[in-house]
Formats: sequence, C-alpha cells, structure tokens
Amino acid sequence: MKAITYTAYGTPAELQIVDAPTPKVAPGEVLVRVKAAGVNPVDWKLAAGYLDPILEVRYPVIPGWDVAGVVEAVGPDTFDYAVGDEVYGYVRKEWVELGAYAELISAPVRTLARKPRELTFEQAAGIPLAGLTAYQSLRRVDIAAGETVVIHSAAGGTGSLGVQIAVALGARVIGTAGAHNHDYLRSLGAEPVLYGEGMADRIRALAPEGIDAGLDFYGDGAVEILQGLVRDRDRVVSIADQEAAAKGAHQLWVRPDTADLTFLSELADRGALTVNVEHALPLEQAAKAWELSAAGRTRGKIVLTV
Repeated sequence: MKAITYTAYGTPAELQIVDAPTPKVAPGEVLVRVKAAGVNPVDWKLAAGYLDPILEVRYPVIPGWDVAGVVEAVGPDTFDYAVGDEVYGYVRKEWVELGAYAELISAPVRTLARKPRELTFEQAAGIPLAGLTAYQSLRRVDIAAGETVVIHSAAGGTGSLGVQIAVALGARVIGTAGAHNHDYLRSLGAEPVLYGEGMADRIRALAPEGIDAGLDFYGDGAVEILQGLVRDRDRVVSIADQEAAAKGAHQLWVRPDTADLTFLSELADRGALTVNVEHALPLEQAAKAWELSAAGRTRGKIVLTV
C-alpha cells in the first residue's frame, strides 16, 4: 500500500511516499480502506519531536490519527463492524507508528464510530480529533443550556466545531477571531469578538454579567484572560497552554471515544454540525498540508484524500 512516512524527527521536507506493508489486524480491530485523513497540528508537532517526552515513537512512522473510510476486513472475534461499513475515527494507539496517511489502517474498534451519513468522507475526516477535543472540553467545564461560553480561536478547526456543538447544546457562544472570520462565526451561531489587545473588555461589553465557561484553543495568554471573566475559575479549559494546569485551569488531552464520536455523527446527521474543508489535498502533498497547518491561517480543516 502507499503511505506517507518519516524515519526521524524533522521538518515536512522529510516526508516520503513509500510502498508499505499492509497492517496486521488484531482481535478487536478492523482494517479500514482510507478515503480521507484529517490533518491536525499534532501531526507535524509529533514529527518535529515536540511530544517526545510523553509519546513512544517507532520508526518508520506513518503519521495521522484522523480517518474516514470503509471497512476492508475484520480481526478475530470482532463483531462491531462488517466489511463495507463506512466508519470514521480518532485512531490513536499505544504508540506512534501506523497512522492514517496511508491507503489502509488497522483501527481498534474503540477508536471508531459509524461515519455521519450526511457528510462526505473528506468532511468526516475533519471531525474526530477536533470534534472530540471540542466536545470533551465542553463536557469538562459542564456547559449547560442557557449558559454563556467564550471560545478562543473559534474559527479554526477545533473552534468552529466547538461553536456548533455548544450551540447545539443550547449555550450562548462568544467566539474570538480575526475580523475576516466574523461573518463566518455568525453563520455558525456565535457572537464574534476581535482577539488581541482589549479582547477582555470587548467580551465584557457583550456579557457584562460575566461568562460561565471559557475554552482556549490557541494559547497566547488566553487562560488568564478567561479566568478573569468566568464566575467560577474552575470552568476554564485549554488545549494550547502547557502551563494551564499550574494556573488552575483544566489541561485537556483528547481521548478516543466511540460514544462521543457517535454523538457527533448524530449532530451531523440532523444538520447541527458540519465541517468547512478549506484544503483537500492528495496524499502525496502531505508536506504542503503540514505547511498550511503550521501557518495557522486555515478556516476549518485540512484533509488528505486517498
């Protein structure tokens, strides 16, 4: 099978497209023929060595954790899916080695769910990591209908899904973004606020009574700003600030979860969750996809088509 690989920590230039062996399929796993693979910042951060202190890496690495595709084969004593089923998932295993930037991937069933019927494979591949991150962040701060939540970096891949999920849960959403993304946020159901100097004052003007929760999907001092706005300092979560826990906020690391993925599928199938795929590139352009991701100017998601 064709796959993207790297053999040492480095830059996107080190990515190669190679012929790789078909993955073995263990009990409790299925073999998925990949239709699309989601691109996330963690992919190139892993390849640069930023997560070496906490994640085991075995070379050569096929990167990518987000996948949408069709079940090609099932492992022994695996009855959750049948050949031909359309699935999607956040396929994070015990170590980094055999990922989604390939024609085939073996996936533990605990990392998968049925693909949303109303979305394309490219759109579905953009959901798992970002959608789970957003949903699990909202659950971590116990957001409830009628409450007000601020989402920092609301137009990005995780933020744009977080806005839609929060709206579907009945929350009022204030989203920070550059001015060029404000109409986009309004279309998702958020009230946009310009980030940068004076952001806290602009949020207070929209919610003078204070906010109930804050989600930081970008960093850059947002944890402290959000803690100064929430009524309860315990209701701030960050995926971007590595010192968030030390500051008294929740520091979230997303987990694969079939039930959560199923919930996101149900939202998509009733029209409450969609994915803006800004770039859909062929597998062999993975390096370009990483460069676009690292630039940090993407509205929505980047995916690779296989």
